[in-house]
Amino acid sequence: MNFDFKNSVNHFYGKEKQIRYFLIVFFIVGILGVAVPVSRNLFITLIPLALLLSILVLIPFHQSEIRKKEILVFISILLVGFLIEAAGVRYGFIFGIYRYGDGLGIKILGAPLLIGVNWLLLVYCTAVIFEKIPISSIWKITGAAFLMVLYDYVMEQVAPWMDMWSFEGGSAPPRNYISWFILALFFHSLLKITGIRITNRIAPLIFYCQLVFFIFLFIIFKIAE
Repeated sequence: MNFDFKNSVNHFYGKEKQIRYFLIVFFIVGILGVAVPVSRNLFITLIPLALLLSILVLIPFHQSEIRKKEILVFISILLVGFLIEAAGVRYGFIFGIYRYGDGLGIKILGAPLLIGVNWLLLVYCTAVIFEKIPISSIWKITGAAFLMVLYDYVMEQVAPWMDMWSFEGGSAPPRNYISWFILALFFHSLLKITGIRITNRIAPLIFYCQLVFFIFLFIIFKIAE
Protein backbone atom coordinates (compact mmCIF):
# COMPACT_ATOMS: atom_id res chain seq x y z
CA MET A 1 0.00 0.00 0.00
CA ASN A 2 1.50 3.31 -1.07
CA PHE A 3 1.60 5.73 1.84
CA ASP A 4 2.78 9.22 1.07
CA PHE A 5 1.70 12.30 2.98
CA LYS A 6 2.72 14.44 0.01
CA ASN A 7 -0.59 13.89 -1.74
CA SER A 8 -2.70 14.92 1.26
CA VAL A 9 -0.59 17.74 2.70
CA ASN A 10 1.01 19.13 -0.45
CA HIS A 11 0.80 22.68 0.87
CA PHE A 12 3.43 21.85 3.49
CA TYR A 13 5.94 21.10 0.73
CA GLY A 14 5.19 24.44 -0.85
CA LYS A 15 6.01 26.07 2.47
CA GLU A 16 9.08 23.98 3.27
CA LYS A 17 11.45 26.96 3.14
CA GLN A 18 9.30 28.96 5.54
CA ILE A 19 9.05 25.99 7.90
CA ARG A 20 12.84 25.61 7.88
CA TYR A 21 13.28 29.28 8.72
CA PHE A 22 10.67 28.98 11.46
CA LEU A 23 12.49 26.02 13.06
CA ILE A 24 15.84 27.82 13.02
CA VAL A 25 14.34 30.98 14.55
CA PHE A 26 12.37 28.87 17.05
CA PHE A 27 15.50 27.19 18.40
CA ILE A 28 17.48 30.44 18.42
CA VAL A 29 14.73 32.03 20.54
CA GLY A 30 14.85 28.95 22.77
CA ILE A 31 18.60 29.34 23.28
CA LEU A 32 18.22 33.00 24.18
CA GLY A 33 15.23 32.32 26.42
CA VAL A 34 17.04 29.67 28.46
CA ALA A 35 20.29 31.65 28.50
CA VAL A 36 18.67 34.70 30.10
CA PRO A 37 18.11 34.05 33.85
CA VAL A 38 14.89 36.09 33.95
CA SER A 39 13.14 33.92 31.35
CA ARG A 40 14.95 30.61 31.99
CA ASN A 41 12.26 28.96 34.12
CA LEU A 42 9.54 29.89 31.64
CA PHE A 43 11.41 28.45 28.67
CA ILE A 44 12.29 25.28 30.57
CA THR A 45 8.57 24.68 31.15
CA LEU A 46 8.10 24.99 27.36
CA ILE A 47 10.51 22.12 26.57
CA PRO A 48 7.70 19.50 26.37
CA LEU A 49 5.85 21.71 23.90
CA ALA A 50 9.01 22.07 21.81
CA LEU A 51 9.38 18.29 21.69
CA LEU A 52 5.77 17.83 20.61
CA LEU A 53 6.17 20.56 18.00
CA SER A 54 9.16 18.73 16.53
CA ILE A 55 7.06 15.58 16.12
CA LEU A 56 4.15 17.49 14.59
CA VAL A 57 6.40 19.21 12.06
CA LEU A 58 7.87 15.85 11.02
CA ILE A 59 4.53 14.20 10.26
CA PRO A 60 3.55 16.05 7.04
CA PHE A 61 7.00 15.39 5.53
CA HIS A 62 7.01 11.67 6.32
CA GLN A 63 7.01 9.31 3.33
CA SER A 64 6.60 5.56 3.41
CA GLU A 65 5.04 2.53 1.78
CA ILE A 66 4.31 0.37 4.87
CA ARG A 67 1.92 2.29 7.06
CA LYS A 68 0.55 -0.38 9.44
CA LYS A 69 3.95 -1.95 10.06
CA GLU A 70 5.51 1.47 10.67
CA ILE A 71 2.85 2.47 13.18
CA LEU A 72 3.45 -0.74 15.15
CA VAL A 73 7.23 -0.31 15.09
CA PHE A 74 7.08 3.38 16.05
CA ILE A 75 4.70 2.67 18.94
CA SER A 76 6.99 -0.16 20.05
CA ILE A 77 10.02 2.15 20.11
CA LEU A 78 8.07 4.75 22.07
CA LEU A 79 6.79 2.26 24.65
CA VAL A 80 10.04 0.33 25.05
CA GLY A 81 11.96 3.59 25.40
CA PHE A 82 9.62 4.78 28.13
CA LEU A 83 9.55 1.46 30.01
CA ILE A 84 13.34 1.14 29.97
CA GLU A 85 13.66 4.67 31.32
CA ALA A 86 11.12 3.89 34.05
CA ALA A 87 13.06 0.73 34.95
CA GLY A 88 16.31 2.69 34.84
CA VAL A 89 15.04 5.26 37.32
CA ARG A 90 13.62 2.62 39.62
CA TYR A 91 16.49 0.14 39.69
CA GLY A 92 19.55 2.12 38.59
CA PHE A 93 21.37 -0.72 36.84
CA ILE A 94 20.63 0.29 33.22
CA PHE A 95 21.88 3.87 32.91
CA GLY A 96 23.15 4.46 36.43
CA ILE A 97 21.45 6.05 39.43
CA TYR A 98 19.51 9.12 38.33
CA ARG A 99 16.21 10.90 38.75
CA TYR A 100 14.05 13.04 36.53
CA GLY A 101 13.20 16.64 37.36
CA ASP A 102 10.18 18.57 36.12
CA GLY A 103 11.70 19.86 32.89
CA LEU A 104 10.10 17.19 30.69
CA GLY A 105 6.60 17.41 32.14
CA ILE A 106 4.27 14.82 33.64
CA LYS A 107 5.90 11.68 35.06
CA ILE A 108 4.61 8.14 35.53
CA LEU A 109 6.66 5.51 37.37
CA GLY A 110 9.30 8.18 37.87
CA ALA A 111 9.84 8.81 34.14
CA PRO A 112 8.33 11.59 32.00
CA LEU A 113 5.70 10.45 29.52
CA LEU A 114 7.55 12.37 26.82
CA ILE A 115 10.80 10.44 27.25
CA GLY A 116 9.44 7.68 25.01
CA VAL A 117 8.58 10.33 22.41
CA ASN A 118 12.15 11.59 22.67
CA TRP A 119 13.53 8.10 21.97
CA LEU A 120 11.28 7.78 18.93
CA LEU A 121 12.21 11.23 17.65
CA LEU A 122 15.96 10.53 17.92
CA VAL A 123 15.71 7.08 16.31
CA TYR A 124 13.57 8.50 13.52
CA CYS A 125 15.81 11.48 12.73
CA THR A 126 19.11 9.58 12.89
CA ALA A 127 17.62 6.83 10.68
CA VAL A 128 16.71 9.47 8.09
CA ILE A 129 20.21 10.99 8.22
CA PHE A 130 22.01 7.68 7.64
CA GLU A 131 19.46 6.32 5.14
CA LYS A 132 20.80 8.87 2.64
CA ILE A 133 24.41 7.74 3.02
CA PRO A 134 25.50 5.06 0.48
CA ILE A 135 26.93 2.53 2.97
CA SER A 136 25.90 -0.95 4.10
CA SER A 137 23.02 -1.47 6.53
CA ILE A 138 25.42 -2.52 9.29
CA TRP A 139 27.27 0.79 9.06
CA LYS A 140 24.02 2.73 8.86
CA ILE A 141 22.80 1.09 12.07
CA THR A 142 26.14 1.61 13.82
CA GLY A 143 26.56 5.19 12.62
CA ALA A 144 23.03 6.16 13.64
CA ALA A 145 23.58 4.59 17.08
CA PHE A 146 26.83 6.52 17.55
CA LEU A 147 25.09 9.75 16.52
CA MET A 148 22.41 9.14 19.16
CA VAL A 149 25.10 8.58 21.81
CA LEU A 150 26.81 11.82 20.75
CA TYR A 151 23.49 13.62 21.11
CA ASP A 152 22.97 12.11 24.56
CA TYR A 153 26.49 13.08 25.64
CA VAL A 154 25.85 16.71 24.72
CA MET A 155 22.41 16.69 26.33
CA GLU A 156 23.79 15.19 29.55
CA GLN A 157 25.92 18.29 30.05
CA VAL A 158 22.92 20.63 30.32
CA ALA A 159 20.14 18.35 31.60
CA PRO A 160 20.70 19.09 35.33
CA TRP A 161 20.72 22.85 34.71
CA MET A 162 17.40 22.56 32.87
CA ASP A 163 15.81 20.34 35.54
CA MET A 164 15.43 17.50 33.02
CA TRP A 165 17.34 14.83 34.98
CA SER A 166 20.44 14.42 37.11
CA PHE A 167 22.77 11.53 37.96
CA GLU A 168 24.11 10.61 41.33
CA GLY A 169 27.59 12.08 41.61
CA GLY A 170 26.78 14.89 39.16
CA SER A 171 27.60 13.20 35.84
CA ALA A 172 26.45 10.25 33.77
CA PRO A 173 28.54 7.08 34.26
CA PRO A 174 30.03 5.12 31.32
CA ARG A 175 27.23 2.54 31.48
CA ASN A 176 24.75 5.25 30.56
CA TYR A 177 26.41 5.69 27.17
CA ILE A 178 26.94 1.94 26.74
CA SER A 179 23.24 1.35 27.41
CA TRP A 180 22.28 4.15 25.04
CA PHE A 181 24.42 2.62 22.30
CA ILE A 182 22.97 -0.87 22.80
CA LEU A 183 19.39 0.42 22.80
CA ALA A 184 20.05 2.58 19.75
CA LEU A 185 21.51 -0.44 17.94
CA PHE A 186 18.42 -2.45 18.86
CA PHE A 187 15.96 0.20 17.66
CA HIS A 188 17.78 0.83 14.38
CA SER A 189 18.17 -2.90 13.79
CA LEU A 190 14.42 -3.24 14.32
CA LEU A 191 13.81 -0.71 11.55
CA LYS A 192 16.08 -2.62 9.18
CA ILE A 193 14.71 -6.06 10.07
CA THR A 194 11.13 -4.90 9.48
CA GLY A 195 12.11 -3.31 6.17
CA ILE A 196 11.22 0.22 7.17
CA ARG A 197 13.12 2.89 5.25
CA ILE A 198 12.30 6.39 6.40
CA THR A 199 12.39 9.42 4.13
CA ASN A 200 11.75 12.88 5.57
CA ARG A 201 13.20 16.11 4.23
CA ILE A 202 12.80 18.06 7.48
CA ALA A 203 14.07 15.45 9.97
CA PRO A 204 17.83 16.18 9.67
CA LEU A 205 17.23 19.89 10.31
CA ILE A 206 15.21 19.16 13.46
CA PHE A 207 17.92 16.83 14.78
CA TYR A 208 20.77 19.26 14.13
CA CYS A 209 18.80 22.22 15.52
CA GLN A 210 18.28 20.32 18.76
CA LEU A 211 21.94 19.25 18.90
CA VAL A 212 23.16 22.82 18.34
CA PHE A 213 20.60 24.04 20.90
CA PHE A 214 22.18 21.90 23.63
CA ILE A 215 25.74 22.72 22.54
CA PHE A 216 25.09 26.45 22.82
CA LEU A 217 23.38 26.04 26.18
CA PHE A 218 26.37 24.07 27.47
CA ILE A 219 28.69 26.90 26.44
CA ILE A 220 26.40 29.52 28.00
CA PHE A 221 26.04 27.65 31.29
CA LYS A 222 29.79 27.02 31.50
CA ILE A 223 30.54 30.71 30.98
CA ALA A 224 27.96 31.63 33.64
CA GLU A 225 29.54 29.35 36.24
